[in-house]
Amino acid sequence: MTENLSSFRLTRGQIAWRAAQDIPEGAYVNLGIGMPVACANHVPAGREVTFQSENGILGVGPRPAQGAEDFDLINASKDPVTLLPGAAIVHHADSFAMITGGHLDLAILGAFEVAANGDLANWSTGAARVPGVGGAMDLAAGAKAVWALTTHTDKAGRPKLVQRCDMPLTGAGVVKRVFTDLAVVDVTAEGFVLREMVGGVDVETLRALTGAPLHVPVAPGRLSPPAGL
Repeated sequence: MTENLSSFRLTRGQIAWRAAQDIPEGAYVNLGIGMPVACANHVPAGREVTFQSENGILGVGPRPAQGAEDFDLINASKDPVTLLPGAAIVHHADSFAMITGGHLDLAILGAFEVAANGDLANWSTGAARVPGVGGAMDLAAGAKAVWALTTHTDKAGRPKLVQRCDMPLTGAGVVKRVFTDLAVVDVTAEGFVLREMVGGVDVETLRALTGAPLHVPVAPGRLSPPAGL
């Protein structure tokens, strides 16, 4: 069954939506570059969450309507954003003081690899490229919790949830939860624990796509995001 999963996989927007549903009330949250920044568009109505962007915004709102963008107002991913009531624009140094000072409840980051012990690799794709790590290491070390958003496998079908990361680490033992295009997986003292999975995929197929043991202590919930994201 591992060869025909494209119709079951979530889109990037749906992965961001699912992660946003778990952000707790009152949390201060940094959204990493790439897929995570879309979480700001999907916070449940009535839930108060304060998003921080490392380029110097506290109180990031959802993306503006098309045609209403102000490209002087962007997030760390260079996407246009809005400001929520009470938002603040701060110096870059002050922004990183929030991060490294332990003032963030949660950092939601992209990932190339997540290990069963919570190690995160999200900044280098190997010798062919030499990208900078940016603020990811500060976030991994400074936030009280880290979640990772990623596809379950890479384009070649290799697992991104692995026993041990092969790529350079961003942070050691930091990831607590992983949201993929096929599942929601917690990282525990016992390793990966399956919490939810998409319909149309069975547990054994998911295990075959995971590069480390995938524990299923109870029947997983159904991962069913809205269509059209």
